[in-house]
Formats: sequence, C-alpha cells, structure tokens
Amino acid sequence: MKSTYAIALIAAAGLASPLALANDPAKHTQATTTTPAAAPAETKTERAKEATSDSWITTKVKAEFAKEKGVSATHIKVDTDHGVVNLSGMARSKAEADKAVALARDVKGVTSVNNNIQVDASMK
Repeated sequence: MKSTYAIALIAAAGLASPLALANDPAKHTQATTTTPAAAPAETKTERAKEATSDSWITTKVKAEFAKEKGVSATHIKVDTDHGVVNLSGMARSKAEADKAVALARDVKGVTSVNNNIQVDASMK
C-alpha cells in the first residue's frame, strides 16, 4: 500500500510541476522574435503578381501563335517562369521554330526565351 501511495505521489508531482512552471511568470521570460505582419503578405502578393504575370505571358505567347498562320499553337508548348519563356514540342520546320521564338521574344514582360522545339518535317 505504501508503494501505491508513493507511485501516486510521484505521478502527481510529475503532472503538477509543468503546471506550476506554466503559472510562474519568472519562467516566461523567453526572448521572442516577431515578424511584421506586412512582410508575409507582401511576399504572397509578390508571388501572386509574378504568377499572374507569368500566366499572362504564357497566354499572350499562345495567342500570338494562334494568330500566326505559320506557327502551330497546338504543337508548341509554352511555359513561363519569372519572365523566361520555355518553348518545347514539335514544329514542321526550323523556320516555324524560329518564328515561334521571335513571336515569344516580342511579348511584353519576356526576359528571355529558351528554344527546345524539335523539328519534324513529317508533321502535317
């Protein structure tokens, strides 16, 4: 019976000591670092603007391809990341691939164009 009482006392002391420390103001003098609320919002806003800008560039490049008779808007893939346009897919000729690159470069906001278009003369 004494051992059961001793175990209960030890268990109660173990549970009570964190509660006692939690209520002791002297134990809560930790240095905390706070970040201004505006900083994360600005970062999110900047990321959203950048994503919108990249999406807009991609859409604009694809629209230019669709308007141009000599460039396939369906066979050439367009991806944009931080203003860099990546072209991939297939073209019927080197002239078509070069025209796609030129059209992409002329879109406002494009910083550079990576041409990974493969030429397949057998495409119709």
